[in-house]
Amino acid sequence: MGEELYEERVYAAGHWACVTRGEDLYEQSISMGFMKLMRFICKENSAGKYLGMTVPVVSNIHMMEDGTTFKKDVQTSFFLPADFQTNPPQPHDSDITIVYREPIRVVTRTFLGTTTEETVTRQISLLWEILGATDDLCRDNYMVAVYENPGVPRRRNEIWFIRRNL
Repeated sequence: MGEELYEERVYAAGHWACVTRGEDLYEQSISMGFMKLMRFICKENSAGKYLGMTVPVVSNIHMMEDGTTFKKDVQTSFFLPADFQTNPPQPHDSDITIVYREPIRVVTRTFLGTTTEETVTRQISLLWEILGATDDLCRDNYMVAVYENPGVPRRRNEIWFIRRNL
């Protein structure tokens, strides 16, 4: 029994709080986006209360036509807790939107450490090597799921490849 190379799973439909940033570096975009989301979670919302944190926090990356370079805009999101799915509180910050997403099927691989453009690009390449060529997965859009605080050494992350069909 060796290491699990990848896993496939389906995520349910639901409401997500999302913010898009286009900083010079990928790391800056996710950091600044997450800070805005934290303020929303911690009372800067129409409910006026702490909403509770869900994991993972997910960043959506779009690729340039070369297939190896990230587009500048990165969307960082978190799934609203169950208590707020029916009637999502609205953010005070106009950069944050509440989005209803349909269910998605992803092929995912876990990796540990930081999530820089370099490490994420390496993880995308590794998963493509494992999977081989297929038209069933999107090549211009990937997701990075982060499960732990950025200060945690060797934190748990995943790269998500999105299936075209459920």
